[in-house]
Amino acid sequence: MKFLLLAALLFSPMVHALGQYAESKVDMRLQQVSEHVFYVQGKAGIATDNEGFISNSAAVVTEEGVVIVDSLGSPSLAIKFLQLLRKVTDRPIARVIVTHYHADHIYGLQVYKELGAEVIAPAGYQDYLDSPIAQERLEERRFSLSPWVNEQTRLVRPDRVVDSDETFTFGGIDFAIHYHGTAHSDGDLALLVKNDAVLISGDIIFEGRVPFTGGSDTAHWLKVLKNLDTIDLKALVPGHGSVAKDPNGAINLTLRYLIHVRDVMSAAVEDLVPFDEAYAAGDWSEFSDLPAFKAAHRRNAYGVYLSLEAAQF
Repeated sequence: MKFLLLAALLFSPMVHALGQYAESKVDMRLQQVSEHVFYVQGKAGIATDNEGFISNSAAVVTEEGVVIVDSLGSPSLAIKFLQLLRKVTDRPIARVIVTHYHADHIYGLQVYKELGAEVIAPAGYQDYLDSPIAQERLEERRFSLSPWVNEQTRLVRPDRVVDSDETFTFGGIDFAIHYHGTAHSDGDLALLVKNDAVLISGDIIFEGRVPFTGGSDTAHWLKVLKNLDTIDLKALVPGHGSVAKDPNGAINLTLRYLIHVRDVMSAAVEDLVPFDEAYAAGDWSEFSDLPAFKAAHRRNAYGVYLSLEAAQF
């Protein structure tokens, strides 16, 4: 009887939230990574594919409550993740740690705020959130991802901002937040679940697919990857792609890709070769069969070309 009462109290806010948002029909499966870590894996593709379910979200289940990492690309997707999570735990959602502020990772935040969770984000989030592009992208997604992103979908600011490495203990689990600064985005962080030796990396790692670089600082991103300590890790949950039992292999794919794109585009900029010509002459065969190559690679190369050109001149 006590369990039923507790379950009713925990579920009631979620039941209310279910009535507010369109139901997601995507195939979403909860996968257990370790004793305390679970995650769902989005499908490789562009941002509006698969109802926007193209990124990952993780949950760390502790004795006191659940720590969520990233909130997916719509409130509807966040609700679907919660429904799956409630099959393995009835503990409250205590915190949401956002690895970075990009649309496919933040549009579900309002669901967790409605459940009373604390939202934690890296310094630099405001460079995205306070820019015109944040509102413009939301307006576009209200059209391209309707009804899952709509007029009720809003941008959520964090309750607390992290600007350096820190550790904390919650529910008997030791955590470490690694603050990376401007790498894949204007502000990136990763979460290490020490008890399980699992790193939840966010988008500094794309496993088994071409990464999205956008306006990233690829030079600093490379430094972050080269300095990652993976010696004692048992698993790595990336921002996109499947969980990696070989963390070094996952890091090396993203590392090789960034190095190669920068090398090709750097040579072109130095020799004053126009982008189209440089892109056509580049050897991309090592990555051309990877998921998301057609969707992301040319834009990645162009963004890197522009950034190197701006740095030179």
